[in-house]
Amino acid sequence: MKRTVGIIGTGWVGASVAISTLQSGVADELLLYDIRADIAEGEAMDLAHGESFYPAALIRTASIEEMKNADVLVVTAGRAGNSEESRLDLLHDNIKIIRGIGERLSGYHGVIIVLTNPVDILTQAMTEASGLPASRVISTGTILDTARLKQNLACILDLDPHCIHAQVVGEHGDSEVVLWSSAYVGGIPLKKFPGWNMQQATTVENEVRNAAYSIIQKKGSTNHAVGLVTADLLKCILRNERRILTVSRIQEGALGLHGVALSLPTIVGSDGAVLVLEPDMDITEKSRLLHSTKVLRDALLQLGTRIQ
Repeated sequence: MKRTVGIIGTGWVGASVAISTLQSGVADELLLYDIRADIAEGEAMDLAHGESFYPAALIRTASIEEMKNADVLVVTAGRAGNSEESRLDLLHDNIKIIRGIGERLSGYHGVIIVLTNPVDILTQAMTEASGLPASRVISTGTILDTARLKQNLACILDLDPHCIHAQVVGEHGDSEVVLWSSAYVGGIPLKKFPGWNMQQATTVENEVRNAAYSIIQKKGSTNHAVGLVTADLLKCILRNERRILTVSRIQEGALGLHGVALSLPTIVGSDGAVLVLEPDMDITEKSRLLHSTKVLRDALLQLGTRIQ
């Protein structure tokens, strides 16, 4: 059965998602769209020239309406930020773009992955504009933040990141929350692991939170890691792997949260984010998650966006 992925927006992030998806071999067909038609066409040509170096796949441009036949759509369209802007600073420009795309995707049968920042609010905007169930409109959320956390801890502990089990939840942004209380390394609580001191936690957390700003300041955009993250998420959906990932979606009751999109550990498969889990948290982490929720709600209220 042919597996088709569509990418809406072929800037830095869209291009990185495309090459990572092709290298993963998860898609049989890759559709590209950009409001700048020449850019999308050029990317399709460039990627096709590398066909000898990745599993066979058809690459072509397509309209947004054609993409409604794809199994999964990745939306990266929108303005990128600079190192002086928070993700929320992008909201006013990008929400108009996302709402417009969402309206054109009404009736879509697959799963939508939103990558445009601020991803949490724009995931909510895409859900409302498209009319799709909350489980089928998701974003990578804090998967990348979690990966950055694991990489940072791996460097400190001189281990492979795969050995580290830790999560970042809440907003993909400045109010994100590291769940230190449930962090483990090889089955051992992180706080008891040789070479780790909880006094390092604040430094690590700040490095994870500010990683994107540092990269943007140096090269203008973050794109490669999120491309890899998205390809991995696509594989999870297209192969119905039912892995637990910290994706963002509109919450419908987990931890008492309703009507706001943010990241919590969630079972992800072919139907999208099908079951949100409630992680153990200490009192401080719970308080910080509620603060993260408030940050997102306040931004929505300033826009007059509907909150359920």
